Amino acid sequence: MEQRNAYIVLNMIEGLGPVSVRRLIDALGSPKAILEADREELMKARGVGEKLALKIITQRDGIDAVAEIEKAAEVGARIITPLDDEYPAALKTIHDPPLALYVLGRILPTDGKAIAIVGSRSTSHYGLSAADRLAYQLGKTGFTVISGLARGTDTAAHCGALKSGGRTIAVLGGALDCLYPPDNAELAGKIAKSGAVISEYPMGRQADRMTFPYRNRIVSGMSMGVLVTESAIKGGSMHTAEAAMEQGRTVFALPGRIDTPGARGPHMLIKNGAKLVESLDDILDEYEFLIPPEERVGPESAAAARPDVPLSEEESKIVETLWQESLDVDSLARAVGFKSHELSGILLGLEMKRVVRMLPGRVVELAEDLKSMRS
Repeated sequence: MEQRNAYIVLNMIEGLGPVSVRRLIDALGSPKAILEADREELMKARGVGEKLALKIITQRDGIDAVAEIEKAAEVGARIITPLDDEYPAALKTIHDPPLALYVLGRILPTDGKAIAIVGSRSTSHYGLSAADRLAYQLGKTGFTVISGLARGTDTAAHCGALKSGGRTIAVLGGALDCLYPPDNAELAGKIAKSGAVISEYPMGRQADRMTFPYRNRIVSGMSMGVLVTESAIKGGSMHTAEAAMEQGRTVFALPGRIDTPGARGPHMLIKNGAKLVESLDDILDEYEFLIPPEERVGPESAAAARPDVPLSEEESKIVETLWQESLDVDSLARAVGFKSHELSGILLGLEMKRVVRMLPGRVVELAEDLKSMRS
């Protein structure tokens, strides 16, 4: 048996995890040796007692790695192991790297430059908008966006990254042929075409309450940092943040209203040292060596934040002026050189396109998602 096939078999043995496999390899020399060792040899590994040794012996002969590879191929997937070049280098640095990854799409070396965006499934409009906007901006800046394909925040993050034309990776809490939630099947297909949908679970493994928390270490492990948008104090996103801290990744948190339940998790993270995120720059500042300030998005990118909303020459001039600061209508008219009645008509159109908004005192400012892109 090839060593990589041995990894696939070991990954399919129930009750055997990555940490125990690493200890067994240290004791016996290779993944293949684990599948050939007797009970006494297996028990030489630290932490491997008789019970686990018997689990390995009773299960290993009934598992066919080649058949599993064929099952994955039936859904268009490949299985990669730590021996393969495509296996993410970042995952090799965590305490319990997955023994195998089932991959729809491709994992690229550039995916090492990744940020995870996680949050509540039942999130507010504010949380969804922030996840979508920041994922879009990260994608435009060259980051891969990683999330878990769940409803709510995860879905918004993946969609934002896709709209940017960038890459996104979805890490599942069950097997590729047991996609959950099923209503995100179409989204998963779109992600696989330009990024990847991955799982460490063997074919046929349904998602459950145990698999979701366990997969979170992969979400954080593949990322340089994790952004939590909205979460309860004990939400799954907080589990991902904890994994990120243990793995030495940066934790970011989006502040919210103090009377919003979803703000409690991020606020607790901020109190404990997470970096507060108000705009894309708060993330980019952490990785200044990757994205120097002069290469970040500027006013010429304002229209790109709304790819489906074309702007006329006059509208673009107004947006570029407001990029510097919010202005009252009279000051804006003087700055752009338009007559008041001309400006009123253009502003009305921009308001309908949700590019600008009118504040009390006839002050005009950019919409929140455009305003947050200002450096």
